[in-house]
Amino acid sequence: MIDVIEAVKKAEPTLGPYVLVLRGDARALAAPDRLSPDAQAWIDAHAPGARLAQVGVMLSPYPGASPAPRTLSVAAFADSRQLAAFATAWTADPLDEDETAAG
Repeated sequence: MIDVIEAVKKAEPTLGPYVLVLRGDARALAAPDRLSPDAQAWIDAHAPGARLAQVGVMLSPYPGASPAPRTLSVAAFADSRQLAAFATAWTADPLDEDETAAG
């Protein structure tokens, strides 16, 4: 994963050092180029200035394979605290209703 982050930083240095590559099925995404309304509201409230970008990189699909072009959804943050808070809120599996009621 570190190689992916380094590829993103090299391809788009204007994003800064605090980036998080989101999986295509991330619940924070409404589409590859758009955050869900709830994730956008979270960004607006907790990480002003953060943004979502599409970044093209060359990645190998598996070790030893030839690199192929990929477009990644990348969230960029002003500092590490914003990145960590977003990752905690939006990359963990959400609790289902049974777990919430039992907690």
